[in-house]
Amino acid sequence: MQQVPVSLWTLVAGIVVTAISIWIGQNHTLMPMQASLQAPLVDGFFNVMFTIAIALFLVVEGTILIFLVKFRRRRGDDTDGLPIEGNVPLEIFWTAIPTVIVLGLGIYSVDVFNQMGGFEPAGHPHSVSHVASMPGTALAATLSDTETTATPSIAPTIGIGASPQTLNKPADLVVDVKGIQYAWIFNYPDSGITSGELHIPVGADVQLNLSAEDVIHSFWVPNFRLKQDALPGIPTELRFVATKPGTYPVVCAELCGGYHGSMRTEVIVHTPEAYENWRTENQIAQQQNLNQVVAINPADLSTSEFLAPHTHDMGISAATLESVVMSH
Repeated sequence: MQQVPVSLWTLVAGIVVTAISIWIGQNHTLMPMQASLQAPLVDGFFNVMFTIAIALFLVVEGTILIFLVKFRRRRGDDTDGLPIEGNVPLEIFWTAIPTVIVLGLGIYSVDVFNQMGGFEPAGHPHSVSHVASMPGTALAATLSDTETTATPSIAPTIGIGASPQTLNKPADLVVDVKGIQYAWIFNYPDSGITSGELHIPVGADVQLNLSAEDVIHSFWVPNFRLKQDALPGIPTELRFVATKPGTYPVVCAELCGGYHGSMRTEVIVHTPEAYENWRTENQIAQQQNLNQVVAINPADLSTSEFLAPHTHDMGISAATLESVVMSH
């Protein structure tokens, strides 16, 4: 019986490996749902790398298994192995192939980085606002005119800026983001809203001006496939477009202290109508002058002062409510 040529076996193996690698590389479920305009770019690059990795794994591990079987030591065979000293063509081949792969991936990654806006981080001056604490918190007691004044305008030079399609165009929404141990604070300069969650409208070109109060933090939204460090004293930028309404996790991806694992929040992508409703409601809720807010210890209040906020809902006077409490 005529033996099948090695070249034919190699061709068949190549076809099988290629088919398996492409199928796995395009049908895996390793990544979370895409929710930004930039996500398909990152996923496309990841799928190419994963496909190549699967192919290399099958070739290398498959060769090892074949050699384990074909060249295993037979019972009673005590002879020496073949004295192979080297194979120049094979060495050139296994050096050239990885070189071509790495160069190709490098060029591809630069193109993806450019399309995402990595070569154009803003250049528009912005200010980073200090955290405005809500009433009733201990942090509110430390607020002063100096602390609530925005820092001088600084033009960011690093981060993910405008894409080639939005170059030289202002963002639809600008949000100042500050990382502190261990929380993210979002300030909306156009409306004066301060929030512990990021609220944005779907389809809007959003620009985040990132800064850090204490140590290095990293703003990461897995569903957006975007991550950018927040650096003390060095403003950075992250610009993106959300494509699907929903609630997505925001994770600090830089070890920033003992409670780093709990430094999480959410980005909530609204429909345009829902975002306007949220914006209007929070503008009304935050109209008070935060410069005058102080923390109050309930133990320092008189009974009538402590009960005063509850009298309106109960429909009685503070004096009446106090007399009822004192009688018990």
